[in-house]
Amino acid sequence: METLDAIRKRCSLKNHLSDRPVEPEKLRAVLQAACLAPSARNLQPWRFVVVQGKEAVQSLVDAAIFGPSTVIRQAPVIIVVCARPGDDVTIDGKEYYLFDVGLAVENLLLAATDLGLVTHPIASFNEAALKRLLHIPAEFRVVIVTPLAYPLEGSYDEAAAERLRQRTRRDLKEVAYFNRWEEREPA
Repeated sequence: METLDAIRKRCSLKNHLSDRPVEPEKLRAVLQAACLAPSARNLQPWRFVVVQGKEAVQSLVDAAIFGPSTVIRQAPVIIVVCARPGDDVTIDGKEYYLFDVGLAVENLLLAATDLGLVTHPIASFNEAALKRLLHIPAEFRVVIVTPLAYPLEGSYDEAAAERLRQRTRRDLKEVAYFNRWEEREPA
């Protein structure tokens, strides 16, 4: 799959997760893709806690995930993405660890799409419970959580197509400026 194809095809389909195990080499590939992301001063502040196994996933979801917990409970893998703010730079009040982790997560999501896997980034969780359950050190922040799974056989292609048809994006004329804020078209 080409990069632009993966960007166009990636969508969150939490209702279509199979409990089929994810092969170690595919898990490793998505984590490696995340680690290849750029970061401020190459500090690479991200850390990944991989939760695997039905009981471990269900316990984690029941104790700490809000929102789509009922549907991600069947995922064979949950990836908890963390960072220590002090491991990155802060410039002009901007904490770059959040941006850097975002780049790593996008690499992970696109690699998963390329490998035929489904993800669903989740920011609605009980951070204290996650840290306690996974023994994450106090100085680290949990930034995002995502299931990693194969799509559910049968309905996935249709569901993905429908989700992508429904997905709206602003037109470039609404979000892109050239040379200064008021100019909408390139010079």
